[in-house]
Amino acid sequence: MDSQSRPDNPVSELPPLGDRLRQRRKALKLTLKDVADQADFSVGFISQIERGITVPSLTSLVAVCRVLKVEVGTFLNSPKVATPFTRHDQRRAYALAGSVDSNVSYERLSASFPGSVLRSTVVHTPPGHRSEAMTHEGEEIFFILQGALTIEIDGEETVLEAGDSAHFLSGLTHLTWNHTGEPTVILHTCTMDVFGDALSAETPEGAFAVTRADDRRSAAASPDKGTG
Repeated sequence: MDSQSRPDNPVSELPPLGDRLRQRRKALKLTLKDVADQADFSVGFISQIERGITVPSLTSLVAVCRVLKVEVGTFLNSPKVATPFTRHDQRRAYALAGSVDSNVSYERLSASFPGSVLRSTVVHTPPGHRSEAMTHEGEEIFFILQGALTIEIDGEETVLEAGDSAHFLSGLTHLTWNHTGEPTVILHTCTMDVFGDALSAETPEGAFAVTRADDRRSAAASPDKGTG
């Protein structure tokens, strides 16, 4: 599903993400170096987030929020999945900052219920976007639905195209970038609580989640590619 057919997130009246993170850091009397050291990022990266120059990934935002002792959900405009199902033409796309058309944006797929460990999103990555290098707990899977993505895991680069996948321990240093001139669409699933659901999980009907997206399956089809 392209960005033209996705329902956008409504314009937020909240202050920019970087401003809110800075306010929280100062309230805790932490320096940029304190946050950077504890989150395992550079001082420059934390400073760029606060100044709105860089938008962190969901997993990086979780790491920063842990240092700031605040739930990541406080900074997200992520819609809850209240039922076991999502529909491709009804999921609302959201970005951590700015417009969903010019920044990395997400469509939440996974429901939340006691004991659930999978967090799944469709990620829309604009041309040229490069993530920060990161490590965290758990494991994750990337499945390329549309376009191509370069992924570096533990120092080794691999180019993934539509229909290809990667599954690895998140404790390995990893980063991604869209090396192409077109948007890349990714199905991403991880076990890190990137939505801040763990403390407020509710049980939806059936305690499972199913998605229907014929357009995504057709976008991922490639006669000469395997599942990688």
